[in-house]
Amino acid sequence: MAKSGNPRRSTVPQILNAAEKIFSARGFAGARVDDIARACDLPKANVLYYFGTKEDLYQATLERLLTHWLDDADHWLSPEHEPMVAFEGYIRIKMAFSRRRPEASRIFAYELLSGGTFVKDYLSVTLREHVERRVEVFRHWQEQGLMTTGFDPVHFMFLLWSMTQAYADMQVQLVAVLGRTGMKEKDFEAGVQTIMKLVASVCLPARQDVSELCAE
Repeated sequence: MAKSGNPRRSTVPQILNAAEKIFSARGFAGARVDDIARACDLPKANVLYYFGTKEDLYQATLERLLTHWLDDADHWLSPEHEPMVAFEGYIRIKMAFSRRRPEASRIFAYELLSGGTFVKDYLSVTLREHVERRVEVFRHWQEQGLMTTGFDPVHFMFLLWSMTQAYADMQVQLVAVLGRTGMKEKDFEAGVQTIMKLVASVCLPARQDVSELCAE
């Protein structure tokens, strides 16, 4: 696992950024620590000082990605926001991540396709608890009359993940269908708008405050 300390604040992210690119391009089996060291312009010994093995570095790369995604959901999918505001904030930040860092999302996709050996505990404990908390938020919105009840909230989260991460994981397919050499910002915005129209089908207008009604 990564060691902590002041000099590491810039070095560890530097290593993880390089690892993200190398693991994404070559997978766990094909990536070498030497390649990651060259990519971040550090001696191999320095990389192994902060991350003892390639396995440790790979797991840290995956966990940084997952933590980032979970933090975004914790912030946006919370009772402090109304559903439409919450979902738009969450979807936009997920789509922005797919646009800026498609390699990170692809590493996670490759890991799942290969059996998820390095993230099984994380998925079955941390992610499962995270989803349970999001379900509680959805239940709260339903009790407030802000969301419909005729859908499965867990599968709703699955669909939010798949729709937003497809713009990274399936980008080769998307650009081929669009007839382009790469995704443009307008394509991501079109994706956001389309996903929001689908999300709107389970959201209800915010109820007007009683005090406002009495004042009319």
